[in-house]
Amino acid sequence: MTDFAYAMGGTGGGGGAGGGDISFIIMMAVVFAIFYFLMIRPQQQKQKEVKKMREGLNHGDMVVTAGGIHGKVTGLTDTLVTLEIAEKVRIKVNREYIGTVTQKAAKE
Repeated sequence: MTDFAYAMGGTGGGGGAGGGDISFIIMMAVVFAIFYFLMIRPQQQKQKEVKKMREGLNHGDMVVTAGGIHGKVTGLTDTLVTLEIAEKVRIKVNREYIGTVTQKAAKE
């Protein structure tokens, strides 16, 4: 066998390695499973929780927007939330920019 054929992975017999293909497929499946359970699935669960939180907003809830603005919910529509950030100062933000609810309104 020449040095070039050996360097290129040749065995001298002209045949390829058949058992390596199955182990490569199994290894890739294991890597995908690890990525799924450590990265993809937790992210999907967090997105579901955030969506549920945004759908559950009520008048009087204290919230923080993604930009860091703290305010009290005074109005709600399907896509907009009106926040009172100071006395008689109200702003409208998209629902998707509500980051967290810091205090739920007292139920009466």
